[in-house]
Amino acid sequence: MKQKIRFEKNIKDGILTIMESSEVDPGVVQPLLEEEYSLEEMVQASKDGVEAFIALMRRSSFFPARDLAEKLFNNTKEFFTDAGAEKLVIEYNDTEAFPGEEDFRLEDDDVELDAILDEDGDTKEDEMKEIDSDDDTPKFTPEDTSEHEN
Repeated sequence: MKQKIRFEKNIKDGILTIMESSEVDPGVVQPLLEEEYSLEEMVQASKDGVEAFIALMRRSSFFPARDLAEKLFNNTKEFFTDAGAEKLVIEYNDTEAFPGEEDFRLEDDDVELDAILDEDGDTKEDEMKEIDSDDDTPKFTPEDTSEHEN
């Protein structure tokens, strides 16, 4: 799942707003939350290190996983030291949590389904006729009282 975490400074009021949104379907982004923090406390926590930053940032409504929290810390260091920076957007894809995993891809894009389904690679007309030779039509008699008749 792709996420965007947006940091906005309100220097006049001394507030840092963190907004999280997520891509729920391809191309459809839904806002998830908006949290306000003391800008001064977040700047200080950023200076104090990753543990202090994560401890201050995490709340019951916004509790990012460790790898995301560390990414937010690393990407916001300059943002908090730059007095002129007012907005920062950090994108995160949860597949980053598994760096050793590779995306599944077919080696050949032109794979034909029939070639995969054929066991021996050769289907003969006689084999198909042999399979369809029996009449599979259901037959019911007036004495048949099965549920299928109704």
